Amino acid sequence: MASLNFTPQLKRFVEVPEVQTQATTLRAALDQAFSGNPRLGAYVLDEQGHLRPNVVVFIDGRRCLDRVRLDDALLPDSQVYVMQALSGG
Repeated sequence: MASLNFTPQLKRFVEVPEVQTQATTLRAALDQAFSGNPRLGAYVLDEQGHLRPNVVVFIDGRRCLDRVRLDDALLPDSQVYVMQALSGG
């Protein structure tokens, strides 16, 4: 099953479990993770259901391509990491 992991920084604000899923798209995996934890969803997605600007998702080491539909494909053994994008100078 695909594994969905959230950045440890979110633990300061909300429970962030590791999710094992049979979902075939990023959207379906995130929906599964947020179904029991809507507060986590509010940190990751905006009001339209798109990734927030300060969030980045990597699937099998590659940045997700679609920040709106979130229809990037997941393989049965995909590793998904949801983290905060950092910037600075």
